[in-house]
Amino acid sequence: MGKYKKLLSNTAILGAGTFTSKVLVFLLMPLYTALLSTEQFGTADILTQTANLLIPLACLGISDGLFRFTLDAHNDDRKRIFSNALVVMLAGMIPLAAIIQLLRFAHIFDGYIWLVFIYICAANLHALCANYIRACDKTKTFALQGIANTVLTIALNVLFLVVFDMGVTGYVLSVAVSDIILTVVLFFACGLYKDVSIRLTEKKLIGSMLKFSIPYIPTTLMWMITSACDRFIVTAYSGAAENGLYAAAYKLPTLISLAGGVFIEAWQFSSVNDAKAEERSKFFANVYKNYVAIMFMGTSLLIVLSKVLTVLLLDDSYYVSWKYVPVLAIAMVFSALSAFMGSVYFLEKRSMRSMLTASVGAFTNLVLNFLLIPAYGAMGAAVATVVSYMAVYAIRAYDTGKYLRFGLCIPRVIINSALLIAQAAIMIFEVPFWLYLQIGIIILTVLINGREIIKTALELLSKFLKNKEKNI
Repeated sequence: MGKYKKLLSNTAILGAGTFTSKVLVFLLMPLYTALLSTEQFGTADILTQTANLLIPLACLGISDGLFRFTLDAHNDDRKRIFSNALVVMLAGMIPLAAIIQLLRFAHIFDGYIWLVFIYICAANLHALCANYIRACDKTKTFALQGIANTVLTIALNVLFLVVFDMGVTGYVLSVAVSDIILTVVLFFACGLYKDVSIRLTEKKLIGSMLKFSIPYIPTTLMWMITSACDRFIVTAYSGAAENGLYAAAYKLPTLISLAGGVFIEAWQFSSVNDAKAEERSKFFANVYKNYVAIMFMGTSLLIVLSKVLTVLLLDDSYYVSWKYVPVLAIAMVFSALSAFMGSVYFLEKRSMRSMLTASVGAFTNLVLNFLLIPAYGAMGAAVATVVSYMAVYAIRAYDTGKYLRFGLCIPRVIINSALLIAQAAIMIFEVPFWLYLQIGIIILTVLINGREIIKTALELLSKFLKNKEKNI
């Protein structure tokens, strides 16, 4: 009971911070799409996606190593880990300043190279400090800084976009400035500066951390290629305006990946610290089957609301982007399931396996993008994304069994997937009586998945009441 309580507690805290804060930014989509044309939004998207591709390279993925190694460490060891990670992070900024100049060969980056550099450095330093306090089990502080980061970003968005009318620069700069401010606050207000000492620098420790972290660089890059390379190809074949529509549509299904991401943050901590080795298979199985149920039910609801959400959250000029939402929603559910499977690699410190499986998705996505986008535009990109995430999930579901065996609910995953595909087709092709068909599918999805959640809730309630009786 204790480990489930801790998992639910951490998920709730992180949800209140990370998910709630991201939803607030999500609700600013009407502002973004009203003040930025589809071409400007597409350009801003290319800048941030490029920065996100370079972020793990600039810091050698050390944030992942910091988090994983700190989980196993105590007191003075934590200080050594943080000090060495910070040294690697700062050293990485020097070659980044030179490498980033290569962007000059692409005209879309004219006048924006400095902005991409600041965005990368700010994001890396913020991630380092935030991951450190999270690994030190300061979950509430981590959640609060997430909310503070969002509030700052919103305020800066309004200042830069509405007051100063800075366009693309204001959109990107608001995120970077917010990261810088939060980094300074965490470093001093949370006392992280006390854990930094150049005397604690150790080549052996840096080597061990990088041995774990470096394989996550291509892993992260592979995920970024899967989720972002279509933006560049759509821009190349169809223009920045088409990419602006696609990027806006992409924001809506990210609610699924955000919810899944919040859980995975809590789950990584619990999978390492809150389950004994002999209990892990059962722990993983119980959590996974409920995770699957929630993800599929949430995605089913999002698909049927795709038109409504587009009207509510995007400017009228972006309305046609709704047709990409159902397909991308399916992609996000498989992204979330793949991330859960990836937690097995994280637990076992098998970062190389994580990289190899992510590479399959990136290669599949790249090939399909070049095959489908020239003929079908952004819809081709959406389909390529779905197939890529499905491929990664299938491979990881098989491969992780070598390290940890637990029930994968394969029949339920297949049935749910078929229902989501049917929903997407009904929406996109505007089949007659589509609303009644959608309601029927949603009810069927709830019947298939809801029973598992109710069963788990009753089991936890029963254990809670038994424990309460023992304490009386």
